[in-house]
Amino acid sequence: MPEGDSVYQLARRLEPLTGRTVTGWDARTPALATTDATGAVVRRVWPWGKHLFWELATPEGSDILHTHLKMEGHWRIHPAGTRWSEPAHTARIVVRVSGATDGAPEVELVGHSLGLVELWPAAQYPARTAHLGPDPLGPDWDSPGRWPRPGRDEAVARLAALRATTIGEALLDQRVLAGLGTIYRAETCFLSGIHPASDVGRLDPEQVVDLAARLLQFNHDRPVRVFTGNERRGANTWVHGRTHRPCHRCGAAIRQAELGGAHSVADPKVDQQRAIWWCPNCQPLLREPGTAN
Repeated sequence: MPEGDSVYQLARRLEPLTGRTVTGWDARTPALATTDATGAVVRRVWPWGKHLFWELATPEGSDILHTHLKMEGHWRIHPAGTRWSEPAHTARIVVRVSGATDGAPEVELVGHSLGLVELWPAAQYPARTAHLGPDPLGPDWDSPGRWPRPGRDEAVARLAALRATTIGEALLDQRVLAGLGTIYRAETCFLSGIHPASDVGRLDPEQVVDLAARLLQFNHDRPVRVFTGNERRGANTWVHGRTHRPCHRCGAAIRQAELGGAHSVADPKVDQQRAIWWCPNCQPLLREPGTAN
């Protein structure tokens, strides 16, 4: 599943679009069926956690194209007029832009199977992103920006406030830390030596946030995520995707279950039911006193 590092890499790939003009627009979702950004100039492309934003400027103002890959979404880039590499029926939006120089061929960007496609005025950006927590790959992680304190300190405070929530659910909560998914959750919990169903109140929130951020930052420009120091497939993670296989550290069989949803001790309105992986020897379960098992 795409996580924050994947979206960061995607945004880097799309940065050369900055300054180019939109020459074609085909939004294939009902909500955007009547929209047309043809003639707009791509002013900026940037990520925030798992979200991707484009600022499209016109003399009348700016709009934001907001997309989320969800589970299966991806973007493909083609020279305009060439055959797409994915089936046309999966396209949710097609954006054609001018070439890098005058007379250069146009480029077509196709968003396939995107989980979310929106277009709204740029003035709405603060309100529409207010729910997102700090991004370890964002510019204000180590310095004040969106929050009065650095993003890292904001994330620590938000995590510490969730004492009775499991760390596994808290790490997937994009209001706490933007960009983490099941892979980073599994590996962060293993390297922290804690079961993902352990309560936040029994942990050191600074240690967990700093570790999760370091993992994301280490992998943000790597073609293959590595958590163990070994890039070989099946050996690059400690626990994620390794059900019943021996722990690299102690040899015990890695276990898998689900956390969240009906199993949740957190806010029932936030469904974070996802698979978890852990080593039964290396990751003890830590619960707050009086918390039901």
